[in-house]
Amino acid sequence: MLQYVVQRLLLLLPTFLGITFLAYAIMLMAPGDPVDLFFAGGVAGGGEGIRSDRLAEMAQAKEKLRHDLGLDRPIPVQYALWLGRLLRGDLGVSFKDRQPVWGKIEERLPVTIALNVMSLFLTYLIAIPLGIYSAVRTGSRLDQISTVTVFMLYSLPTFWVGTLIIIFFCGGDFFAWFPPGGLRSLAHDASWSWSASLADYAYHLAMPLLCTTYTAFAALSRFMRTSMLENARMDFIRTARAKGVSEPVVILKHMLRNSLIPVITILAGLLPALIGGSVIIETIFSVPGIGQLSYQAVLARDYPVVIAIFAASSFLTILGILFSDLALAWVDPRIHFGGGRA
Repeated sequence: MLQYVVQRLLLLLPTFLGITFLAYAIMLMAPGDPVDLFFAGGVAGGGEGIRSDRLAEMAQAKEKLRHDLGLDRPIPVQYALWLGRLLRGDLGVSFKDRQPVWGKIEERLPVTIALNVMSLFLTYLIAIPLGIYSAVRTGSRLDQISTVTVFMLYSLPTFWVGTLIIIFFCGGDFFAWFPPGGLRSLAHDASWSWSASLADYAYHLAMPLLCTTYTAFAALSRFMRTSMLENARMDFIRTARAKGVSEPVVILKHMLRNSLIPVITILAGLLPALIGGSVIIETIFSVPGIGQLSYQAVLARDYPVVIAIFAASSFLTILGILFSDLALAWVDPRIHFGGGRA
């Protein structure tokens, strides 16, 4: 096991370098230039009345700004400079407002972490018991209802559901039961008790949390149900029942543990997927998190912010795969690494 972990950690570095370099190159080659966006207001404001000498000065200013930002250098050189700053713990400065990138991320990171941690907790809290019950009571009325409901939820796009929630329940055209965005009420101040502040915070995150959770738990519950049904037909389950083992022990000890293997496998990509999905949710509900920051950075061609968030997501994906493999070895003792016993 230790040898396997060391090997995977050694592979982490080249994998991370390859992913981030490709992302960096694609980002710089994509249409749009942050320098042109910066000067777009001046050109639009001047219209056709801008004199030729003014255009020449603007062209010189563009070249100077492009040189100051390092955008006139080859892509490998720019990536090497970014990587060197990353190794020193420096994510650079934003092209948009010249503020440190880490400061912008640090300000919004707790919001995204809180949203995704709560979403993961609710996802597994709902999906695992629902999948177990649907497999044990397959064909029952509740199984039929949950199956239809889950497939309907899984087929609904997140952005569409979020838009409908704002229209119907957040003061759009019908009811004003929930706030349409933000994290705090306008009347919130330091005099509020912690319980009132927490309730207000949960009230504002209720609809974003619903949109973040429903697709993940819908998919996970189906995985759990299918895996439980497959294991229910295995010989060791029939043997346990033939020996007189009680049904709760058969389900929770024998069937459940083996059924968790595919569920743990998809866990590797669940957290990065939630972070990626938070881009849509946080933008729709105006939640000041990492997702909204990355969306605004893409529109502004703010390359340092975009690549920093992408690098963090890539790192989480690689670690998620590693933790998933280790969890599989813990759940299934038949899995060994490097020829030794796990």
